[in-house]
Amino acid sequence: MIYGKWFTRRGATLLVPILSAAFLVGCSGEPEDNGGPSKNPKPSASPSATSDQRKILEKRAEEALGVVEIDELGDLFVQSGFERVSDGIHHRPVLSSGKSYALAVVCSGVGEVRLTVTMKRPERQTVACDSVPVRQRIMDVTAQIEIDVDGLAGSSGIVGWRIDELAK
Repeated sequence: MIYGKWFTRRGATLLVPILSAAFLVGCSGEPEDNGGPSKNPKPSASPSATSDQRKILEKRAEEALGVVEIDELGDLFVQSGFERVSDGIHHRPVLSSGKSYALAVVCSGVGEVRLTVTMKRPERQTVACDSVPVRQRIMDVTAQIEIDVDGLAGSSGIVGWRIDELAK
C-alpha cells in the first residue's frame, strides 16, 4: 500500500507539469485563420489587374465598333457607349423621327449577352462576347427606341454600342 501511494503522488507530481506545459503550448499557438494564406487559396484578381483587364476589353470593343475613327465620319455618327456586361446597357436614345439608323453592338470578354431592341415590338438576338460586332438597321424611326443588353449566365467583360445615321 505504501508503494501505491508513493507512485500515485510521484506520478501526479510529474504528470501535472507535463500536462500544464502541453496545455500552455497548445493554447499559446496562433489560430489557423490568422489572416494569412489559407490551405486552399482561391485566385482573385487585384484591383489593378481588374482595371487593366477592363481597359484591354474596352479598347477591343472600341476598335470593333470603330469609335476611334468617329472624327472621320462627320455628321453620320450619333452616339456610343460602353458598360460592364454585369451592368448591362439600358439606353433610350433620342433619334430624329423618319430617319434610319445603324446600330452596332459588341461584347468583348466571355460568354454571351442578350440584345433587345424595341420600337413597336421587341426584337431579341444573342451576341457572343467574341469582339465581333453585330449590326442592325433601325428603319424609319417613329417613336422612342429602347436598347437593352443583359449578360447571360457566366458572362463577363465589356459591352459597347454605337448608333450612326444612315445617309439617304
